Amino acid sequence: MKPPRIVLGVDFDNTLVGYDRLFHRVACDLGVIPADFPANKNAVRDFLNANGKKEVFTEMQGTVYGARMAEAEACPGAMPTLMALVRAGVTVFIISHKTRTPMIGTSHDLHAAARGWLEAQGVFHPASIGLPRENVYFEITKEAKLARIASCGCTHFVDYLPEILSHPSFPAGVERLLYAPTADASLAVPYGRLAAWPDLPARLRIA
Repeated sequence: MKPPRIVLGVDFDNTLVGYDRLFHRVACDLGVIPADFPANKNAVRDFLNANGKKEVFTEMQGTVYGARMAEAEACPGAMPTLMALVRAGVTVFIISHKTRTPMIGTSHDLHAAARGWLEAQGVFHPASIGLPRENVYFEITKEAKLARIASCGCTHFVDYLPEILSHPSFPAGVERLLYAPTADASLAVPYGRLAAWPDLPARLRIA
């Protein structure tokens, strides 16, 4: 019997690409955190918010996702896993909710920066992952992202945000996987949890 066709949707920010060390680097460059501060995006955000510098973090987001996007790192194991899945015949879409330009600060095309990062990672190169360029979508709103998951016919979707996976408009019948590599193993969610990218083929029942 032919195995069922798998169409995998993957979020971009904090799921495929990680920003912990880059946010720490930018914050250090700006002199807004101590040099020995933990290299953790959320810790940097919380520290700045608690010290009346919320707008500084908001502007940092524009810098990280725009001018310095090339410095961001792929989440551990993400690229080799995507390559293995594509070569195993899985159809992969990258579907993200991302504004076109930063809310404040210097203007950048954040969609173009993200595509440039994917290009540099070899995501589109036939000798590497070989993902078709038309399989990448950056939507302006969460609602548009959810609609795109449905229109692409995803059978599975990986995201780091519980609010997306639990959204009332999340397409019915799509298996949801929460990417949560640093969460407590006892984390209770009403859907599957992906602790590490290399675990994904087994979750999809791919040998």
